[in-house]
Amino acid sequence: MGALLDPRPVGERATLDDTYQAFVGWAAAEGQSASGYHNQNYVLPLTEPMARALRRPVGTSVTVRIRRSDVLPVVIRTWQDEGEILAAIKGVLPHVPECLVQREHFAIHSHVEGVPLSAVCANGKPVDTLLIKALAGLLAQMTQVRRGALPALPSVWPRNDTDSQGFLRTLAHLADRQIRRPNRAVFGGLFASLGIPEDALLRLAERVPAMARRPYSLLHADLHRDNLIVSYGGAPPLICVDWELATYGDPLHDLATHLVRMQYPPHQWDEVVEAWAEAMQRTRPAAVNGLARDLRHYVAFERAQSVYPDVMRAARFLEETRTQKSLNEATAEVRRALEAAAEPLRLTNLPGELEIERALFRWLTSRSGGSYDGQGRLVQTFRWEPDRRLPEHPDFPVSAVREALVAEGAAPAGRVFKGTAHLNTVVRVPSIDFPVVVRRKLPDVCRRERSFLSEHAVLRAIEQADIAVAAPRALALGESYPNDRFAIHTYVGPRDIDKPLRHPEHGLLPHEADALVDQLCALTRVKYKQVDPTSGEGNFHHWLRGQLVTLVGELPKESQQLARLLGLPEADRLQAILSRHEVSHRKPALLHGDLNPWNLVRRDDLLALTIIDWEMALVGDPLYDLVRHMHLTPTRPEIRDRMFRRWEKKLPPEYTRDWRQDWRVYRWIEIVRSAYIDLDRIVTGASLDAPNVKRAVDSYAVTLAVATGSLGLPVRPTANPHLARALA
Repeated sequence: MGALLDPRPVGERATLDDTYQAFVGWAAAEGQSASGYHNQNYVLPLTEPMARALRRPVGTSVTVRIRRSDVLPVVIRTWQDEGEILAAIKGVLPHVPECLVQREHFAIHSHVEGVPLSAVCANGKPVDTLLIKALAGLLAQMTQVRRGALPALPSVWPRNDTDSQGFLRTLAHLADRQIRRPNRAVFGGLFASLGIPEDALLRLAERVPAMARRPYSLLHADLHRDNLIVSYGGAPPLICVDWELATYGDPLHDLATHLVRMQYPPHQWDEVVEAWAEAMQRTRPAAVNGLARDLRHYVAFERAQSVYPDVMRAARFLEETRTQKSLNEATAEVRRALEAAAEPLRLTNLPGELEIERALFRWLTSRSGGSYDGQGRLVQTFRWEPDRRLPEHPDFPVSAVREALVAEGAAPAGRVFKGTAHLNTVVRVPSIDFPVVVRRKLPDVCRRERSFLSEHAVLRAIEQADIAVAAPRALALGESYPNDRFAIHTYVGPRDIDKPLRHPEHGLLPHEADALVDQLCALTRVKYKQVDPTSGEGNFHHWLRGQLVTLVGELPKESQQLARLLGLPEADRLQAILSRHEVSHRKPALLHGDLNPWNLVRRDDLLALTIIDWEMALVGDPLYDLVRHMHLTPTRPEIRDRMFRRWEKKLPPEYTRDWRQDWRVYRWIEIVRSAYIDLDRIVTGASLDAPNVKRAVDSYAVTLAVATGSLGLPVRPTANPHLARALA
């Protein structure tokens, strides 16, 4: 083999290299091309100089493999030199290609005569039973390659050559290190906007269960129809090519990747597994230990890690073609990849087609600065339509809006935050000296709790009131293609926008409790009539409980059925129970409406906290905002008492009268509300990845017990004890 370590003198090697380079150049110009993802392959006969250099007959067919420079890192590589792998397996699998020359950017292999299996049996089509048996025999034969003949393994490899659990964990870590991380700068924000957490693969590694021990062996690791050659002579019937992704580990991994990448019709999976097990029983019986139980873990990993290359390839395809048709195709491919990876990566609230399309388009915009005109053609100037309800802000001109929208799709993963209803992206605009947040409402999100005021109007009213309330400023409002509404706010996090936001998820510190009370008191000075001229009229408490009854009545059938099963009353009965309590009238004020810990951002000044996410703002009893905050946030009794005392002291009596007897009524309403909303989240799976939702769902058994007790109802034992245990 003419490998890099060539024993010939330097001068002779230089002459050979000139010969090789000339032949490779001729191959690229004249050879019959077969594109692979990582290499461009050319089949052509040896010229006289090359035949002399390789000591082969003139006219012998060879395959010239030229490494593609534009390829994304989307695979796990154990070894870098395919030639060393081929040399190691030649004695066991004599028909595999022989590496004749190996250089950094190209290799020359002996040519395997035959046709790819994909040419005679396309993806999705059934494979002949005899070919399946031959395939199984090939996989079994690989176990005969000695580890000592193979190149040295990386230091991260498990030390025990039968540790199946350790091998799968190593694969997950390598996928994160070799696939996700190298592509993070370009695609990280896209992954985040699609709901794929940055640590998804690391979490998968942590969840790998104990598995049966199986002796490691050589694995091809990429055995699909293009890499299987059906020989002309039939002896052997199949030959494996393209060994650059080969590895050493649990043979069950090779079976799993083969099953997925071969795209067998579902009814053939069992046939392939049985053929593999029979072949392994003859050569390496211990390889089938735990087959029935453990194969699914490797299949799950293959589908999980594939989401990264599949999304990146779809995005790159869109970037190269830039048509509406390719946007539709890329959207469909990304959706398929997300659905396949959802279970192993535990992705919740998968984005629908519209959300995926918008995410891909924003990514493309950041790469090209262009926009579709609706006819499949790219217009070089990015277009967006301003919403006239929010006039141009003096600190943020129209030109800055375009810059922010172009920067949005290029934001790294650490600056993209996907919440229960919004996608927030932090960007820097070259012409503006402060960072901003591009805020988009997620499509197809059904929030049980309605919003009543426009967030931009609330924020503009707070800004104009010139009060000591730390809130974002609304800078712009509009719509970009395709019908994707957005708002741009000032960013309220740390100066270094790559540092995470700090939230009081474990409760407020004393000075933070004081600062929040002061800001809620300051909200009473906002002229709420300019936000909603009809607000502040009528009985707020009656309206609030009516909203809760309506919410319960509009829950999906499945949620209502489970609520009844658990002893929660239906809407009519709930109305009757809630009507037993009344509260005093207090002067209305602007309320935030959703003061959970993740809507409070810690800051290092006298204001202590910035209040974000004002979409649930409303006008009503100021006592309610304070009590709802205490319900949503862990609040120690001493902090609760401190907040009430300060709140009563700082506000005039018309805002606070009779609060001591009324605050428990609002707390009761919020407990009951949580019993229904959290149950609906459990049933529908909505927003379960949001930290405030996860906390609420994790403690649902307590919420249910307190709610039914406060309603004067017993907790009804469920007919299914497993359901009761699950809720607990």
